[in-house]
Amino acid sequence: MLRLLNRCSAGFLLIALLISGATAQELRTNISVHDPVMIKQDSVYHLFATGVGIASWSSTDRVHWKQEKPLFDAPPQWAVDAVPGFKGHIWAPDISFYNGLYYLYYSVSAFGKNTSCIGVATSPTLNTASANYHWTDHGKLIQSVPGKTNWNAIDPNLVVDKAGTPWLAFGSFWDGLKMVKLSPDRLAVADSTAAVLTVASRFAAPVKSTNPIEAPFVIQKGKYYYLFASIDYCCKGPQSTYKIIVGRAARVDGPYVDKEGKRLDQGGGTLLLQGNENWYGVGHNGIYSENDTDFLVFHGYSAAEKGRSKLLIHQITWKKGWPEIEPGAANLAAE
Repeated sequence: MLRLLNRCSAGFLLIALLISGATAQELRTNISVHDPVMIKQDSVYHLFATGVGIASWSSTDRVHWKQEKPLFDAPPQWAVDAVPGFKGHIWAPDISFYNGLYYLYYSVSAFGKNTSCIGVATSPTLNTASANYHWTDHGKLIQSVPGKTNWNAIDPNLVVDKAGTPWLAFGSFWDGLKMVKLSPDRLAVADSTAAVLTVASRFAAPVKSTNPIEAPFVIQKGKYYYLFASIDYCCKGPQSTYKIIVGRAARVDGPYVDKEGKRLDQGGGTLLLQGNENWYGVGHNGIYSENDTDFLVFHGYSAAEKGRSKLLIHQITWKKGWPEIEPGAANLAAE
């Protein structure tokens, strides 16, 4: 029976390889990524992450991944002009589908500064073998400028409210996580940037110290909107202290509150996931949903690999209206 199962598993993997057009040598597990998001087109999962030109991967099973070409062959000229020293390393993409197009929001920034912009590109397909595969860059959506804005235009996430209105959540450090309404075509900010809302912060306003919160991701489930965010510090290898918190609200623009009723824009947030003996820190999550099952897609700093950032995917369970990650939940991205 064991031999039969092994043969069946090998057969299914071979079929998956043929479908995806990949060879066994091209497929990898335990991949290294930062700030991942995932979406599915037909039978293929597509993962996008921080990287030069935006890192791109594909998979038929969420375990074995093929590295695709970056989305951009060269840095967008508007980004080069807007961010001094920018050479094409693009951060924290967000992917969604609307009206026949895939929308990818992305960040360009000077590290450690809020000299930052969020851009958006669209493509009719994610299938790189299709004749229709092509990303059209629509340029700058929103920009933050030191001394003029006390927020940081990075880490975008698109959310659509119950009325069908698109909103963009974003932000990192400074005054915290923000939200702004978009135009119906999702390619422009609908309101003045003076109307940018604060939806989460580590401290009550005004923030006068370091505010380690970033990477908002909002989903609507049942009667609530859920705001996931990362707190403390990423990108420090073994010294990383990243954690994921969550809050919920009846309206997409808040106020979001945690399990104890504390507002996220006043320092609240229920802890969802943190590091352990295997992972120094975990964070910058997306949510992927399929067949009424939700998955937390994020990265963790591996203790086994001296703090290297790795893809992690965990199933979410919902209990009494709140998301939970089961202790010891299987890591679908592990070898």
